[in-house]
Amino acid sequence: MSDTPALVVIDVQKGLIEGFEEDWSDVLPVISALVFRARDDGVPVVLVQHCGSPQAHPLHPTQLGWALHPAVDPQPGDLRVEKRWSDAFRDTTLDAILREALVTRVVLVGAQTEYCVDTTARRAASLGYDVDLVADGHTTSENGLLSREQIIEHHNQTLANLAVEGVVLRVPPSGAVIFC
Repeated sequence: MSDTPALVVIDVQKGLIEGFEEDWSDVLPVISALVFRARDDGVPVVLVQHCGSPQAHPLHPTQLGWALHPAVDPQPGDLRVEKRWSDAFRDTTLDAILREALVTRVVLVGAQTEYCVDTTARRAASLGYDVDLVADGHTTSENGLLSREQIIEHHNQTLANLAVEGVVLRVPPSGAVIFC
C-alpha cells in the first residue's frame, strides 16, 4: 500500500484563538507553514470545524468564533468537515473524504490536544490510518492541574507509544513531516 497523506487541521477557529493568543503563538506559524507545504505538494488539506451547541456557544456556526483563523488561509480546494464531537470522524464525512482521496496517512495538527486532537488521532489509528501527530503542531490551555506544555508533552509521549496492530503512529516535529 502506498503512503498517501492528508493534512487534517482540527479546530483552528477564531473562537479558540482570540483571547488565548499566548497558547497559539508558537503553534499557529507551524500549522500555517504545514498548510502551505501540503498545498504546494498537492496533498489534501482537510479543515475541521467544531460546531458548538447551544447557539450562544462561541463555536456555534452562527457565531463569529466559528470561523477558521486566517492563518490557515482557507482555499476553495480545501476539504471541509463540520463536527460536533471531539472525534472528528464521529457522525462526519471525514472517513469517506479520506477514503475517496485514497489517503492512508493522516497528518494531524490543531486544538485541543487532550480532546479533539487526541481523540481524532486514536480514532484514525483504529480505522487503519497511519498517523503523524505533529509534535509542535497542536495546542491547548492549562487546566488548573497541568500546564499547557505538560498536557502537550503527555499526549505526544502517550500517542508515540500507542500500540495499534498494523498501524504506524508517529509524533514527529513539523520539520520532519514529509508529504511527498
